[in-house]
Amino acid sequence: MPKLAPAFTARPIAHRALHDAGAGVIENSLTAINRAVRMGYGIEMDLQLSADGVPMVFHDDTLDRLTNTTGPVHSRTAQSLCDLQLKGSEDHIPTLAQVLEHVDGAVPLLIELKDQSGGLGPTDPALEAATAEALKGYGGDVAVMSFNPYMVAAMAELAPHLPRGLTTCGYIPSKWPHLSPETCTALRNIVAFDQVGAQFISHDWTDLGSPRVAELRAQGVPILCWTITQAQDEAQARLIADTVTFEGYLPPLDPPHD
Repeated sequence: MPKLAPAFTARPIAHRALHDAGAGVIENSLTAINRAVRMGYGIEMDLQLSADGVPMVFHDDTLDRLTNTTGPVHSRTAQSLCDLQLKGSEDHIPTLAQVLEHVDGAVPLLIELKDQSGGLGPTDPALEAATAEALKGYGGDVAVMSFNPYMVAAMAELAPHLPRGLTTCGYIPSKWPHLSPETCTALRNIVAFDQVGAQFISHDWTDLGSPRVAELRAQGVPILCWTITQAQDEAQARLIADTVTFEGYLPPLDPPHD
């Protein structure tokens, strides 16, 4: 079973790359990617699937928030998406292949596959297959994760050599109204961890006190967390987490360790 490379816990990870919207550096853009590489931070980024089966580096399932158009990402071809300019910048939506070319192994890449089912359930593994194909031959440190355990299980089948993890949180039912209480309980307890062959979790930092997180940590499972926005929160999170995913400030590249 693959292990998460030490590089992932040796440095902080820039959430959606090292973005700064006020400076015209938009999340998941090539400018944000290149900025993280220059400064030496790891990169967390998100994938959605285009209509013609290309993994696009974009967080939302719709285009409304970050572009001057509307509608779902999956309704447009990769070329159509690449032609769209990100609001407040000169950047366009990149493909995973473009990002891999720019990073070229310089820093670790933590890739989140966004849920394609609408309810963290079974789905056509088209995004997983396209991601596995795009990552063939990539020589840098890379790991994949998802909130959706079915997608992580698909990656275990399609790319068993890649480290994989679960993106997790407390799953408070009122915050996840589209999920049943039973599903929330199962996800909160991270019951799929062994079933999908996960090697790490990336957990909501405000819920790091969870007994299940403590149990996994005691087993030696790497604990990543999301999303830290200020230094004092990082100090608290690092009491449990091996590293942090951050945005909105610049943490030290070599933080102190206990």
